[in-house]
Amino acid sequence: MNILQIDSSILGTNSITRPLSALAVAKLTAAHPGAHVEHRDLGEDPIGHLTGAEFAARGTTADPVLAQFKAADTIVIGSPMYNWTISSQLKAWIDRIAVAGETFAYSPQGPKGLAGGKQVIVITGRGSSMLDDRYAGFDHQEPYLRTLFRFLGIDDVTFIHAQGVSLAADARPAIIAQAEAEIARLIPALPLAA
Repeated sequence: MNILQIDSSILGTNSITRPLSALAVAKLTAAHPGAHVEHRDLGEDPIGHLTGAEFAARGTTADPVLAQFKAADTIVIGSPMYNWTISSQLKAWIDRIAVAGETFAYSPQGPKGLAGGKQVIVITGRGSSMLDDRYAGFDHQEPYLRTLFRFLGIDDVTFIHAQGVSLAADARPAIIAQAEAEIARLIPALPLAA
């Protein structure tokens, strides 16, 4: 099994999602000792935003970001919520993996995902809580990522949220502990890809 860990927080050691994604990968590798893990930290080593020239050259040059994604069976993504959506660093990665003819295709019947058979585990960090009715309709993170992966043919997407960490000065430890417990509960129970 090939596991790809993607971190997209810009907060370094203050990141909520980075240690949680590492925990998820540790649980996966404990359950699958022979698993191969690759880690891409988009906060520490960002991918440049897609340019017009790069877009025009798609399919004519090798893209290591796309190749890494295609080789993965399970993708663990640490995704902090910035301004109600994903980080621009994660969006730059998405723009490299959503490639016509590689991970999706257009047909007379509409788009068809070509990246099926993968599993995605998304761990979010959110200052607010989307469980609060005051934020109804504000979440452009989970719906976007679900739509994107469905477009690529991936229906096996699990979300684990660490949310509400900015609502009180002492909220963070309990919220992180709750997310850690959710990871411990879910990961062994998930039927894993390949």
